[in-house]
Amino acid sequence: MKIAIAADHAGFQIKEELLKELKALGHETLDLGTHDPSRPSDYPDFAQAVGSALLAGKVHRGVIVCGSGVGVCIAANKIPGVLAGVCHDTYSARQGVEHDDMNVLCVGQRVIGVELAKEVLRAFLNARFSVTEPRHVARLEKVRALEKRHLK
Repeated sequence: MKIAIAADHAGFQIKEELLKELKALGHETLDLGTHDPSRPSDYPDFAQAVGSALLAGKVHRGVIVCGSGVGVCIAANKIPGVLAGVCHDTYSARQGVEHDDMNVLCVGQRVIGVELAKEVLRAFLNARFSVTEPRHVARLEKVRALEKRHLK
């Protein structure tokens, strides 16, 4: 699977560890920065970069890291077609994909440790949307309808 990954300065260290994990698992990666954690950066820029790569079909999924995970999640969810979730546990990462078709994992470096972040990443990557579950498909259609209605 091809995965875009990015972080602001507050998420740089975990981004680097998750990047190594992705490569070790055999995934193709697209590192969209930041590459210099000593310079403050703005999390919406990295959410935009990952969202754009996803919507352009350059990647299958995305991972974004900031201090809490919340900022990048809010920003990413402003992009039509992006379904981002903050996950600091494996259940949410798996269930977010299986039930909600989550395509972007958001993580907070100040909230989660490296080893748990790797476990969460693996749960996210190994999960698949349950297209055979009519209730999950119907709920996702409602989410997309909300998005479309409010884009006017």
